[in-house]
Amino acid sequence: MPVHIIQGDITQCETDAIVTAANSGLIGGGGVDGAVHRAAGPLLLKECSLLGGCRTGDAKITGGYRLKAKYVIHAVGPVYSERREEECAALLAGCYEKSLELAKAHGLASVAFPLISAGTYGYPIDKALSIAVKTLTRSCGGLEVLIVLFNKDAAETARKLFPDLWEVASGS
Repeated sequence: MPVHIIQGDITQCETDAIVTAANSGLIGGGGVDGAVHRAAGPLLLKECSLLGGCRTGDAKITGGYRLKAKYVIHAVGPVYSERREEECAALLAGCYEKSLELAKAHGLASVAFPLISAGTYGYPIDKALSIAVKTLTRSCGGLEVLIVLFNKDAAETARKLFPDLWEVASGS
């Protein structure tokens, strides 16, 4: 299966691209996006400033600079709202789909994703994982895909919900 789940630091992935859970201004921030910007260095922010931002549910691509990955894909997920659950789910799935489209358009073979919107944006971990796995499995089209979870709670949830994907990735 081309989708695997691991626990680790996405900035250390040796995939062709890593995805960051970006804000709409693409200016860095907290969580995974802050970590990616710090690891990539100041040229990442400089390139991002030329992109004109990014809409929620969409993604844009830049160089990886000091990262092991050649590219960074900046995906803007939704802020979770129970009242807009269907809309949020569609926007979140769109982040993953647009990111895969960019990876394919650039001829990449592998991409690592964080759990988009599950941190500061408040998406429940179990729901975010289900959307990520369903969308990435359906749309990966031969790409090798990692879902990289930094948070211990997210990793525990993934082990319970998707043991087959976890076992494949970790060899346990």
